[in-house]
Amino acid sequence: MPKAKKYQFAVIASDVVILTVRNGALQVLCIKMQKAPFTGKWAVPGGLVRPTEAVDHGAHRLLAEKAGLHDVYLEQLYTFGKVNRDPFGRVVSVAYFALVPSDHLQLRTTKEYAGVRWFPVRKLPAMAYDHAEIVQTAVQRLQAKLGYTNIVFSLLPKAFTLSELQHVYEVIIGKSFDKRNFRKKVLGLKLVRPTGQKRVGEANRPAHLFSFTHRSIARVDIL
Repeated sequence: MPKAKKYQFAVIASDVVILTVRNGALQVLCIKMQKAPFTGKWAVPGGLVRPTEAVDHGAHRLLAEKAGLHDVYLEQLYTFGKVNRDPFGRVVSVAYFALVPSDHLQLRTTKEYAGVRWFPVRKLPAMAYDHAEIVQTAVQRLQAKLGYTNIVFSLLPKAFTLSELQHVYEVIIGKSFDKRNFRKKVLGLKLVRPTGQKRVGEANRPAHLFSFTHRSIARVDIL
């Protein structure tokens, strides 16, 4: 533990939970800490908000600096403000979650950290600060929003099959859906539209490709 608190008064930090669906699981990007007392533990990307920037701008900056991500879905999650959540002083975290498709991910971190890895949200490593709680809060928010919005668009590439779309829902919600009923609901809501193309070169017969009707957040009672 540090000998003295670094901050005399409360300061604002931003922590960003980056989620994607890969290898059949909902996964979160974690970075390995080098700073005591959390050496060897993992954390979500984050840092202090600068005095001259809005909190939202700080989250976008940290997302770019510490994960190399730009132009992805980012939403403010919750404010975590327990008095002793940070051993270095009174730090209040305005947490966010970001959603990214798995097809264009390139892991990146800075010299400040010992490594970077994806972990299934159901099998988190030893986490620094209160980041395990922050991750679980983000997962719960995502699960809820899948039921009444089209937020799933942020987890898939521009073109995808209906089977891939259903797989994302099933992985995050944690239950299986009837294939016929799921497709009927999705098409009936006009959530997606056919691209006129097919995916070929795989073991199964060519599958029709679809794209989202809108790639911006909207209310859709899908589940």
